[in-house]
Amino acid sequence: MGHEHDHHDHDYARAGERHRGRLIAAFVVIGGFFVVEAVAGVLTNSLALLSDAGHMLTDVIGIGMALAAIQLASRFAERTDERRSRHTFGLYRLEILAAFVNALLLFGVAIWVLVEAARRLTDEPEVLGIPMLIVASLGLAANLVAFVLLREGSKESLNVEGAYLEVVADTIGSIGVIIAALALELFGWSWADPVIGAAIGLWILPRTWHLGRRSVRILLQSAPERIDLDALADDLSTIDGVIDVHDLHVWTLTSEMDAASAHLMVCDGTDHHAVLDRARHVLADSYRIDHATFQVEPDSHTGCHQVTW
Repeated sequence: MGHEHDHHDHDYARAGERHRGRLIAAFVVIGGFFVVEAVAGVLTNSLALLSDAGHMLTDVIGIGMALAAIQLASRFAERTDERRSRHTFGLYRLEILAAFVNALLLFGVAIWVLVEAARRLTDEPEVLGIPMLIVASLGLAANLVAFVLLREGSKESLNVEGAYLEVVADTIGSIGVIIAALALELFGWSWADPVIGAAIGLWILPRTWHLGRRSVRILLQSAPERIDLDALADDLSTIDGVIDVHDLHVWTLTSEMDAASAHLMVCDGTDHHAVLDRARHVLADSYRIDHATFQVEPDSHTGCHQVTW
C-alpha cells in the first residue's frame, strides 16, 4: 500500500489545479479590499467596518491556505528526485498550522471588537456615515465577485469549498455594515455602528472556536470525530482469520486526508494477502480512509506487548 499516498498527492493536486486561477483572482480581490476596508475603518472611525475588515482577513487567510495546499500538493506530486524526502507525509500539515494561527488572530480581533463596542456605546465617537456606506457597498461587491469566482469550484473541491464558505459568511458581514451606515445617516442612530460591529464580532467567535478546536485536534493527532474507533476495531476483527486488533491509530493529516494504522493478529496459516485486501476495503468503503498501514502478525508472534505507546 506504499503507493497510495502518492496517488492521493496527484488527486489532491489535480482537483486544485483546475481552480487555481479562480482562487488567485479571488485572493487578489478580497486581499486588496481588506486593505481598503481596514484603512477606511480607521479614517471613518467605524467599528463595524473594522470588524468586517477583521472578518475579511479570514477570507484572505482561508483562500491563501487553499492556494498553499494546492501548491504543496502539486510540488510533491511532480517530484522526480529518487531520494526520499524527510517530509514523509509531505507538507500538508502547514495548512493546519496556518489555520491555528488564523484562529488565534481572529479570537483576538473578536475580543477587541467586543470591548471597543462596549466603550463606544457610552462615548459615542463621531462616525462618518457616507464614506462608511460607500466602502461597505464596495466591500459587498468584492465579496460577490469572489462568490461567483469560487462557486463552481466549491462543488468539486473541498479545499475550495472552505474558501467559498468564508466568502459567503463575510458577505453577510458586509450587509451588516451597510445597515449600520444607513441607520446612522437616515436616523442618526450612532449606536448602530458599535452594535453591528459587536454583532459581527460575535459572529466571528463561534466560527473561530470551531476552526481552532479542529486545528488543535488535528495537531494532537486525535481520531477524526466522524470515526467510531470501537466500531472500526470490531469491523476489522470480523475479517476471516483475524483474532485480535490492537495498536489501532487513526489521525488526520490535513483537511479531508485521514490515515490509519493497526496490528492485525491472525491464526497461523491464514492468507495474509486476503486479510490485507479485506482490511483495506473495510477502511476505504466504510470509513473513507484510503491511506492505511497494517501489520499482519501470526498469533504465535510475541513482542507487541513491549510497545507502551
